[in-house]
Amino acid sequence: MTKRLAIGDLARETGTKVNTIRFYEEIGLLPEALRTASGRRSYDAADLRRLAFVRHGRQLGFSIPEIRSLLALSDQPDRDCGEAAAIARAHLADIGIRIARLETLRSALTEVATSCEGGRAAECRVIEAIAGTELALQTD
Repeated sequence: MTKRLAIGDLARETGTKVNTIRFYEEIGLLPEALRTASGRRSYDAADLRRLAFVRHGRQLGFSIPEIRSLLALSDQPDRDCGEAAAIARAHLADIGIRIARLETLRSALTEVATSCEGGRAAECRVIEAIAGTELALQTD
């Protein structure tokens, strides 16, 4: 007989919140858990591996639809892994775009933050920028 885990144990083993595990079940990233006679969720080693896969994918920034696609591929081990590589390349391109936007934002914020020489808050460039009058225009 294989060892079964309660939801709290699965949460501890994977560093995942219980509510997140329930959510992943709701949206189909995890299969619906087996239930004990008393109605408690019960998980096995395959559930643990699948949740670890989902968690690691999320830590790498993959979206839920991307993870869903990767899981579908992993559930069919004879499929060509070119699809997984394509998903990874698309994700990498998105990361590059986000990094470029963040670098632009950092540059604009650095300029605003270093231009402040003190004075009255009513004339503060930092406050103006956060209010959206200066910084937002520079990053669009």
